[in-house]
Amino acid sequence: MTDRVYPSTKPATNGAAATNPSFPATKAQLYGATRPTYRPQPNRKRSRGCCCACVLWTTAVIFILIVLAVIAGAIIYVLYRPQRPSFDVSGLNISSLNLTSASHLTTNINLNITARNPNKKLVYTYNPITISVTTERDDIVVGSGSIPSFVHGTKNTTFLRAAITSSGVQLDDVSAGKLKADLKSKNGVALKLELETKVKVKMGGLKTPKARIRVTCQGIKATVPSGKKATTASVSNANCKVDLRIKIWKWTF
Repeated sequence: MTDRVYPSTKPATNGAAATNPSFPATKAQLYGATRPTYRPQPNRKRSRGCCCACVLWTTAVIFILIVLAVIAGAIIYVLYRPQRPSFDVSGLNISSLNLTSASHLTTNINLNITARNPNKKLVYTYNPITISVTTERDDIVVGSGSIPSFVHGTKNTTFLRAAITSSGVQLDDVSAGKLKADLKSKNGVALKLELETKVKVKMGGLKTPKARIRVTCQGIKATVPSGKKATTASVSNANCKVDLRIKIWKWTF
């Protein structure tokens, strides 16, 4: 009985077994190696629908809040009819407005201001008020002063007084030259007042946060006293502008 000799199997490279498929290969063997692995895709239609719903709900909420704010503001306006306070310069007497040859400025001015609250249901509470007096044309600071805090009741007129002073303030050459020319003018010196403070408004049981207020008064003509007697400035053409924004919760009037 003769022995059969079988050829030896080719050893695998780097210790790995041979992976060549047997022939003839089946269709599963031919196409299975190149077919990509199936991965489930996310549902894009569902995600887009969620985004659209979120945008619509956010828009609706914002619109509702705006409508409520408008309604609340209209109700407050109808109930309280808020109006800004008014300020007028009722008097300005100059005892001293002297600029020396060394450009040192000395000022002594007595200022009278009339404050009116036209509201029937609003009470204003003012912090201390700072006052600055400057020349209207060049904004050269002539002097400064202050008014203590006060409560401005409903339908009330309050008379305020302040002393505007400066003692030996050194001016630069340009400012000193401009001020000297104004002081020598026959028409007098055009002055401007600026009042700054914070105010709180009370409407019944409702109190607003403190808001900044600025009062600017222009049209004041002042003459320099030649002797010891004080001079009275012309305030007939003085006009005061009030910049006040009342904030109630998130609404500003």
